[in-house]
Amino acid sequence: MRIPKKIIKSNPSYAVVVDGETEIWYLQMLKRNERDIRVSIKPEIPNKKRINEQFNLVCELSEKEFTKVFWVVDFDVVIKEANESPKGKISPIKTFIKYRKDLIDKFPNVVVIVNNPCLEFWLLLHFEGNAKYYSNCLSVQKQLKIHLENYEKTERYYTKENDDIYLKLRPYLKTAIENSIALGRFNEDDPEKAKCEMELFFHSEALKEHFK
Repeated sequence: MRIPKKIIKSNPSYAVVVDGETEIWYLQMLKRNERDIRVSIKPEIPNKKRINEQFNLVCELSEKEFTKVFWVVDFDVVIKEANESPKGKISPIKTFIKYRKDLIDKFPNVVVIVNNPCLEFWLLLHFEGNAKYYSNCLSVQKQLKIHLENYEKTERYYTKENDDIYLKLRPYLKTAIENSIALGRFNEDDPEKAKCEMELFFHSEALKEHFK
């Protein structure tokens, strides 16, 4: 009698495209502290950090064996590119909006997450529901230091043993998710507005039960 092979179900795998080390440190600490999450989370950072390079990497990863590909966008980077763009050229903001629409329409395994201005705004939402628009990351950091007095944008601060950034924030994660949802989705008709879409990551199919 032939014994059927036991089917081994593989764990979901997430690729997360980011533009800076802050996001990588944060995701590494999430993985370090949430050991019972049965999801492989792999941060990816392009060699060049311009929007088109990030988009190309997202498209490339979407064709590999990842369950989901998340593109976490610090929108202050897009605005900075737009401000530095020569007159007469298509605005990087318009380019990003087109990229985002293409990914939503054509790549069902890709999720675009916009943080405006940056990831630190997500950190701030752990402590306060704040719809104020910060034009740059430094202004967010200033507000964040009201709650995390010794905050530093350094690897040492983010990854400190037994006192890393994720451990500091974990008790307030539910609040951050609620505050993030309250801000609504990124609006292409009003792009320069406070936004944080990190709940799309925590409420994704493979993670939502763990973080509900």
